[in-house]
Amino acid sequence: MIRVAIDGPAGVGKSSTSKALAKYFGYAYLDTGAMYRAAAWMCMHNGVNLDAESLDEQEITEMVGEWFTGDHFDMGVDPEHPEVLVDGEDISSLIRDTSVSSHVSKVSNILPVRHVMIAAQRAYINREAAQDSFSKGAGIVVEGRDITTVVAPDAEVRVLLTARPEVRQARRSGQATQTAGMGPENVVARDKADSKATSFVEAAPGVTAVDNSDLNFEQTLDKLIELVDMAVEEQAYKQYAANLDDYELDDEDQALLGGETLDKNHAYSQKPVGVLAVVGRPNVGKSTLVNRILGRRAAVVEDTPGVTRDRVSYDAEWTGTDFKLIDTGGWEADVEGIESAIASQAQIAVGLSDAVVLVVDGQVGITSTDERIVKMLRESGKPVILAVNKIDDTNSEYLAADFWKLGLGEPYGISAMHGRGVGDLLDVVLDTLSKAKKTSGFLTPTGLRRVALIGKPNVGKSSLLNELAHEQRSVVNDLAGTTRDPVDEVITIGDEDWLFIDTAGIKRRLHKLSGAEYYSSLRTQAAIERSELALVLFDASQPISDQDLKVMSQAVDAGRAIVLVFNKWDLMDDFDRQRLERLWKTEFERVTWAQRVNLSAKTGWHTNRLLSAMSTALESWDQRVPTGKLNSFLGRIQAAHPHPLRGGKQPRILFATQASTRPPRFVIFASGFLEHGYRRYIEHQLREEFGFEGTPIQISVHIRERKAKRK
Repeated sequence: MIRVAIDGPAGVGKSSTSKALAKYFGYAYLDTGAMYRAAAWMCMHNGVNLDAESLDEQEITEMVGEWFTGDHFDMGVDPEHPEVLVDGEDISSLIRDTSVSSHVSKVSNILPVRHVMIAAQRAYINREAAQDSFSKGAGIVVEGRDITTVVAPDAEVRVLLTARPEVRQARRSGQATQTAGMGPENVVARDKADSKATSFVEAAPGVTAVDNSDLNFEQTLDKLIELVDMAVEEQAYKQYAANLDDYELDDEDQALLGGETLDKNHAYSQKPVGVLAVVGRPNVGKSTLVNRILGRRAAVVEDTPGVTRDRVSYDAEWTGTDFKLIDTGGWEADVEGIESAIASQAQIAVGLSDAVVLVVDGQVGITSTDERIVKMLRESGKPVILAVNKIDDTNSEYLAADFWKLGLGEPYGISAMHGRGVGDLLDVVLDTLSKAKKTSGFLTPTGLRRVALIGKPNVGKSSLLNELAHEQRSVVNDLAGTTRDPVDEVITIGDEDWLFIDTAGIKRRLHKLSGAEYYSSLRTQAAIERSELALVLFDASQPISDQDLKVMSQAVDAGRAIVLVFNKWDLMDDFDRQRLERLWKTEFERVTWAQRVNLSAKTGWHTNRLLSAMSTALESWDQRVPTGKLNSFLGRIQAAHPHPLRGGKQPRILFATQASTRPPRFVIFASGFLEHGYRRYIEHQLREEFGFEGTPIQISVHIRERKAKRK
C-alpha cells in the first residue's frame, strides 16, 4: 500500500489537489481538516460555547472521543464523494459554514483532542491496507495539518505543499466568490491561529516541499503524480526483488539491483563564435592543417587531389578561445561536374566566414589558380591570412617570401604536417577574428539529438540532408562516394533543432579498402557510435543488396534507434513496389519493429513524415519500464506460456529489471537457461505491451542457483 501524506497551510489547494491525485491512482482520500471541522460542528451542535474565555477542555475531549470512537461518526474516502456522516446524516455542507470555520482552531488547539483525532486518522489509514477496502489495498491520500510529521511520519510519500501568502490569499478570495454565504478567509490570521499547535513553515527531514505559487493546478498535480510514481516503483522493486532472497548473487548482481538514474536533459544553449574558413586549391594541405589545429585526425587526408569535397565544420579552440573551423574542398576555376560543385561549396564557406586562411603550397610556388582564388577572396571582402604550407625546415623559409606578390600581406610559413609555425598562424587568426564586425557561427550544441545518415554509396544521403536543410549543405553528384568526411549540420525541423551527420557510404569489405575510402569508412563507423538515431537509407529503385543489409545491421548492432528510409520512391512502378513488399517480409525480418518511411529526397515528397518517425524512435530508445509493471507483465506471460521442459526441469523467471536505456536493456534473473526462441518470445511480447517502436531491445539472462541450506 502507498500512503501519501500532504501537509501545508490554508490556500495552497491541498484538498482539490489531493482528491485529484487519489482519483488518478484509484486511492482512498482522507480530509483530516474536515474531521476537525466536524469536531467543531459537533461541539456547537451540542451547545458548547466555543467563544467562551475559558473552555472546558476535558468536556470537549470526552465529547469528541465519544463521537469519533463510537458509531456516530464516519468519513467517506471516495475522492469523488468525500462524505462526512454523523448518525447517517451528511453534514459536508454544514461544516463549511463560516461560523464553523471561525471556531475550528479553538477545538484543534486542544492537545488531548488532537491525540483523539490522530488515533482516528491512523485508523482510517490502516483500514485501507485491507483488500476489501475502498482502494483494494492500493493506497490512500491523506491531507491536512501535521500529517507528514505526526499522523503518518512513515508514509511512502510526504509532501509539504506551500505558496506565498499573497498567492494563497488570492486563491481563498476566489473560492469565497464561488461559495454562497462565505467571505474570504484571512490566511495570515489562520496561519497565526494554527501555528499554536502545528508547524508548516518548513519541510521536515524526508518531506518534499512543493511551492506551487507559480504553478497551475495541472502542473502541481503532475509533480505529485511523479512523486507517487517513484514511490510505487520503489515499493514494487523491493517486492519483486525479494524473489531473489534465496538465490546466490554476485557483486555485479548487487550493483545491478542497486538501480541507476538516467539524465534525459537535452537542453542546450548556443555559444556565438567567430568562423574561420580554410581554402586553397586542391592538395595544398588544407585538411592536414585542419587536423593539426583540431589536434586529431578529423578530416580525411590523402596525397590525392580532391579528397575533401564538402564544406565540413568543426568546433576548435586555441589558447582558451573557441571558434568554428570550416574545411573546404579544393577550389579550381573553369571546372565542371563535381569539381564545380566542390568549388561552389568553398565559395559558400568564404561567404559564411568571418576570416579566411588561404593555404598555398610553398614547394610549388604561385600558380594561376592561386591568383584566381585571391581575386575571389578580395571580392568577398573578408580578411585573409596567407599560410604558405610545406615549409618543413629553416632551409625552406625563403620560399614563403615569394608569396608577398599576391598582395595579401605577410605570408606565414608553416608545416601543417609537422606543426611548425601553426601556433604563430593561429595567434594571428584569433587577433583577426577578434577584430571582425560580427561572429557568424555557433559552437555545436552538445544537447541536440544526433542523427546519422547512413547507407551504401549513392543512395541519396546528402540529397536528403540538403532537402531537410532547404539549402545546399553537401555536394551532391551521381558519382558514388561523393561524401568523404562526416558532415555535421544543425537543422531545424518543425520547431526543433537536430544535429545531422552526413556520412560516407559504407563499403562491404572494409579490410579491402585503402586510402581515402578506408578512412572515410572508419569515420562513418565512428559517426554511428556518436549518433543516437540512424536514418538507414536504401535506394528503392534498385534491388536490395547484401551491402544494404550490412549497413542496417551495423546500426542495429551499435544499439542505435532506427528509421528505415526508402529513397527515390518516385522512380518506383507497381511491380517494384510489390517486389519491395515481398522483400520486407523476408530480408527485413530482423527490424520489423523499425518504422519505414518511403520518400523522395530529390523532390521532397513525404520528407515531412520523417519528424514523427524520428521522434517515436528516440522516445522508445529513451523509454524505461517500471520494475513493478515489468515483473507483473513477465509473470502473466510466463503463466500463459511457460518455458518448455528441458531435462525434466522448467526454468523460471525470478526477477527482471531494466538495467539501462539507449537502447533499452533488460536483465532477467532465472533459475535456468532460457532458450533463444523463448527470449525472442519475450522480446515480441515486450514490444506488444510497451511499444519500443524504432529501437533495438537487448535482453540478457543471469542464471542463478539457490543458496545452499545451512546444516
